[in-house]
Amino acid sequence: MDDKEKYEMEFVIQASPALIYTYISTPSGLSEWYADNVNSRGELYTFIWDGSEEQAKLLSKKSGERVKFRWLSDEEDGASYYFEIRIQVDEITKDVSLMITDFAEDDEIDEGKMLWENQISSLKQVLGSR
Repeated sequence: MDDKEKYEMEFVIQASPALIYTYISTPSGLSEWYADNVNSRGELYTFIWDGSEEQAKLLSKKSGERVKFRWLSDEEDGASYYFEIRIQVDEITKDVSLMITDFAEDDEIDEGKMLWENQISSLKQVLGSR
């Protein structure tokens, strides 16, 4: 198995952190922008896109701040990869940013970043943010 590289992205979002948190931490919120449908049973989340399913385990969440998931396919491989969506508020300007941490194989990082850009663009539309 090739080692995956960690990458991080930042997106400025003009919406309240509490509202954003609802969209990143609940199955109904994630269904609005991240996947076609999302179901959860306890810590196990099922993400559905165009009829295909991926399952992820909720590793941690901190109310109003962040959620962290690991794809079950990575867990079965014994890998410690995850993806995290974190809300960051600038102390001085009060600007709100979404910080994305994810992993991809070297030749798939650009593709991964493009996917996140598209997903966050959908989230901004749902939130009515620019």
